[in-house]
Amino acid sequence: MNVTQEVIRLLDEVLSLNGRSSAFDRDTPLLGAIPELDSMAVVSLITGLETHFGLVVDDDDIDGSTFASVGSLADFVSDKLAV
Repeated sequence: MNVTQEVIRLLDEVLSLNGRSSAFDRDTPLLGAIPELDSMAVVSLITGLETHFGLVVDDDDIDGSTFASVGSLADFVSDKLAV
């Protein structure tokens, strides 16, 4: 499974980007760069990650740097899957 591609697909779905994520790569900034990614969308995205990847995200697992870029979010998911 390509975690980065799955994260990009999930971002498109959860944030209703209507395919705009097709231009995303690991370096694409997220928090503060994508208007759709507000505090409520972060909660929805976390729920989507938990459901899609079958992982559990605790409150103390995440901070702003987790959502800095597509790459940082994909790395977070990969680290959670490795545990």
